[in-house]
Amino acid sequence: MKIVVLDARPMAMERDAWAGLDRLGEVEVYPYTSPQEVRARTAGAAVLIPNKTPIRAELIESLPELRFITVIATGFDCVDVEAARRRGIPVSNVPEYGTVSVAQYVFALLLELCHHVARHAEAVGHGEWTRQPDFSLIKTPLIELAGKTMGIVGFGRIGQRVGELARAFGMTTVAYDPAPRSSPADDLVTLCDLDDLFARSDVISLHCPLTPETAGLVNRERLGRVKPGAFLINTARGPLVIEPDLAEALDAGRLAGAAVDVVSLEPIRLENPLLRARNCLITPHIAWATAEARARLLDATVANVASFLAGRPVNVVN
Repeated sequence: MKIVVLDARPMAMERDAWAGLDRLGEVEVYPYTSPQEVRARTAGAAVLIPNKTPIRAELIESLPELRFITVIATGFDCVDVEAARRRGIPVSNVPEYGTVSVAQYVFALLLELCHHVARHAEAVGHGEWTRQPDFSLIKTPLIELAGKTMGIVGFGRIGQRVGELARAFGMTTVAYDPAPRSSPADDLVTLCDLDDLFARSDVISLHCPLTPETAGLVNRERLGRVKPGAFLINTARGPLVIEPDLAEALDAGRLAGAAVDVVSLEPIRLENPLLRARNCLITPHIAWATAEARARLLDATVANVASFLAGRPVNVVN
């Protein structure tokens, strides 16, 4: 049985890292697969393991031996899950590997917006503290989180963990979930609609999947509702945000700052307006990538394949 890993590079470059798959079939591991290469590399495959390589309906229909797809990620928008369902092909993801790491990273970004640690450290390194008479050098406004409101868009595992950390900082939490539950999973959070969340929150953190309904949910109209001094953080998916609208809101001062670990096209293009926007911190899609999270991700991906072959597929999203 042919098992194909289509884009291993972000996860693990070493072939030995994928050795757990070798007992399950004939394994081919590619660091990266371009659109021009995907058809040849997937030919004859029974199991496909993509990360971001698009697996669209035409490709699925062209692979008669394909039986299973498991995404090396939580998000599965790279796969046409409905096309797979029509063929009776289960699609699995890895839902929990990055919960702790991503939530931790949200606060790394937020604390940088509040304190600009890197900017102050650079100022010291450049001699600015030495050249002035005061015991304290303050380059930017410094912000305390206690008493502020954290608005969480998407209240799944990561959103709930972010809420726990926010409360540890003394913040109030409100949340919107695109797939609402009958009651919140966390009785210390207040559920509200999206427009209300944007109006009430001092910090808005995005944690929902990318779907046709959530694409562009951060737009000019909603950004016009935010309170002065608010921050936006996106560690979910870039297309949740209309980037020119966010850049405009930052430059106009409607938002005090933003921190994004994801953008609409990755790697980021030089023409992305966020690169020139006021007080916009951009990092290169690394919230998920702690050593601990990557180890969990790889182990869970192998387990997904093993469970499917045993006739008991797990983490199925379609």
